[in-house]
Parts: sequence; C-alpha cells; structure tokens
Amino acid sequence: MLAFTFLLLLALAGSSLFVAATLGILGFSLGEMFSSFPLIRGLGEVAWSSSADFVLVAIPMFILMGELLLRSGVTDAMYDALDRWVGHIPGGLMHTNVAASAVFAATSGSSIATSATIGTVSIPNMDKHGYHPGLFLGSIAAGGTLGILIPPSINMVLYGAMSETAVSDLYLAALIPGVLLAVMFSAYVYLRCVINPSLAPATGRATWPQRAAALKHLIPPLFLFLLVVGSIYAGLATATEASALGVMGALLLVILRGRLSVSMLLGAFEGTVRTTAMVMAIVLAAYFLNFVLSTLGLTDAAVQWVGQLGWSPTAVLLAIIVLYIFLGCFVETLTLMVATTPVVVPIIKQLGYDPVWFGVVFVILIETALITPPIGMNLFVVQSVRKNGAFRDVVLGSLPFVGLMFLLIVLLIVYPPTATWLPSLFAASRT
Repeated sequence: MLAFTFLLLLALAGSSLFVAATLGILGFSLGEMFSSFPLIRGLGEVAWSSSADFVLVAIPMFILMGELLLRSGVTDAMYDALDRWVGHIPGGLMHTNVAASAVFAATSGSSIATSATIGTVSIPNMDKHGYHPGLFLGSIAAGGTLGILIPPSINMVLYGAMSETAVSDLYLAALIPGVLLAVMFSAYVYLRCVINPSLAPATGRATWPQRAAALKHLIPPLFLFLLVVGSIYAGLATATEASALGVMGALLLVILRGRLSVSMLLGAFEGTVRTTAMVMAIVLAAYFLNFVLSTLGLTDAAVQWVGQLGWSPTAVLLAIIVLYIFLGCFVETLTLMVATTPVVVPIIKQLGYDPVWFGVVFVILIETALITPPIGMNLFVVQSVRKNGAFRDVVLGSLPFVGLMFLLIVLLIVYPPTATWLPSLFAASRT
C-alpha cells in the first residue's frame, strides 16, 4: 500500500490538477479502495476540527501583513537603503538582493512574495548596469527562499500545526540557520565576483552621511520584525496573536507613508482572501488525507517498515533527505509539505530526532524545491518578472545556491545546536 500511495501521489501531482484536488482525490481513492466503510463521511468532522485550530488563524494574518507591505512602498525604500550599505562590495546589487530578501522575508513569511517583490525592484537594474544574468537572477530566486525560513514563516505555521510542534520553538530554531544561509549566499556571490569581476560592475561607495540617512528606511521592517517575532520570543504573544500585531503594525506603516485608501485596502483584502482560500483548501484536503492514512494504518505501517530495515537513524534520515530532493523536482512545495508531514514526522520521532530540529531541516529541503527544475516556483516567478530572456539563466544561476542549502543541512546534521540552541536557551530562561 505504501508504494501504491506514493505512485498515486506522483501521478496526481503530475496531472496538472489543483493541489487541494490532488490531495482530496488521493485521500478519497485510498479510502474507497482499502477501507471497509466510507471514510469520506468523516470529511465534515475533519474539516471542522482542523479549521478550528487556533494557530491556523496566523496564516491569513501573515498574508494580509505581506499584502499591506507590498502596497506601502516600504520595499522600494528598503532596497535603496540596503544598496547604500552593501552595494559597493564585489557583487554589488546581488548583495542587496540577498540582504533585501532576508529583511523582507522577516516581515512577509512568503518565498514567492519575496522573490516577486525583490525581483520587481531589482531586475530593471540588471541590464542597466551590466550584471551577469545567471548569477543576478539566481541571487533573487535563492534569496526569495529565505521567506519560508526566516521567521515569521507561513510554512513553519503549517508544519507546527500538522506535527503538533510549538510554532514559537520553530521560529527560534530557524532564526540562526536563516541568517547563516543569507550570509552563505552573499559570501558565494562575493567569491564569484572576486574571482571573475566581469560578473558585476564596479559601483561607487556611498558616503557615511548617505548611509546614515538611509537607515530611516530600514526602521519599518525592523519595527515589524521586533513587533511580530520579538513579541513571540519575549513570551508576550503566541504566533497567532503576534500575527495580528503584525497586521496592525503594517497598517500603521501604510498610514504613515500616506498610502492608505479604500482601493488599496480592498486590493489587500482581495489578495488575502484569494491566497488564504487556496492555502486553507490545501490544508483541509491534507488533514482529510492524514485522517485516511491514519485510519488505514498507513502511518504506523511506514514507521514499522522503517524500523524493520535495520538502518541506523542517520541512514534513514539521509534516505528521507534524498527522497525529498527527488520529490522537490516534481512536486509543488506546499503539496510536498502537507502531504508528507503526517507520515515523515512520526518516523523522525521514532528515530529519536527532535521534531523542532527536523522542522528546520525540512523547511530548507522545501526551499531547495522552490529553485530546482522543473517545478521550482521561484524560478517561474523570477522569470515572469523578468518577462524576457532565456529561462535557463534563472535555472543555472540558482543551482549553486541549492548546493549551499545542502551544505547548511550537513551542518545541521553534524552540529544540531545550530538550530536547537536558541529554543533550549529560551526554554531555560522561562523555567
């Protein structure tokens, strides 16, 4: 049954159906074929109980916060400010791409939104200043993946809800790896441009007064980060409560920048409803699939099968990582996350791994799926913003950054405190 389920998932994922339909059909098909009673009758109860989960309220809140930021003009000002600070380093605007992606990721929680926003601001400068297309576009696509790693992250909320793991602990665990990955991206760009200066033009160094004047444009995203993530880390708010604070903070920034209008709010609300409806449809279908898998005993069977292999925990973990790398090339990232979390997390717990630590590894694996062909969503987002030029520029430019993500995963395996130190530190401070 395990092999059949896996093959059916791949077949449905490759059929161009909507993600929610793919998961729903998979759950319905498994129930009809392998259950002696109609599991579809449990859909109403599953949908009600799962959608009533308080932590899921954070999803529309974070989406609305990102929609407000997109319309506030904060991103353009932030990009220019960061360019004054890091634009003179070999690699120029590519460092700005990574830094701006990291900062925007810390307020939007979405990789696709990060790639689209930073790409819209930065790509017009690529041809204008003579940057190498592959490396420049790769820095945007890879930088955009930071949106689901650096807190707040919508994917972390989903993983926390489906694995019954505290979102606050996941945010703490992801902070250091997220910042470290951004530094690794920038270091790679620096080394490439030092070795081959033709990849990026030489840019002038901003004066210290110009840098000081630009700092005011970095205050809004810093304010939102401290408001949302700081309130969680300080123990003053749950992830859901912090997301509501983030919406209020984003709305305040819109008002202060003079961008508040009825049409702007209606646009933000419409975008939020559309995205939330899509995400929640996927979540409800995933919970129904999880219900079917649990009822059929497939989750327990997977755990027992792994135990019977006689492999070491490290070998099983590496096999899971290889499987996700393979699936990430063909399965859309949200599908990959919600369809596999209920099966993989029990195996991880059985092996003795910390589910919080694995959550960080898992999200990095999901990040690689965002920039690996042929289904890498960020690749298509960056290409669509670019509007012309060869798609292979984006693909080839992103592949070295995938290697850096694998390097970070190796570091997390060899030295788990990279992710677990902050959660344990805050847990100790609260006792």
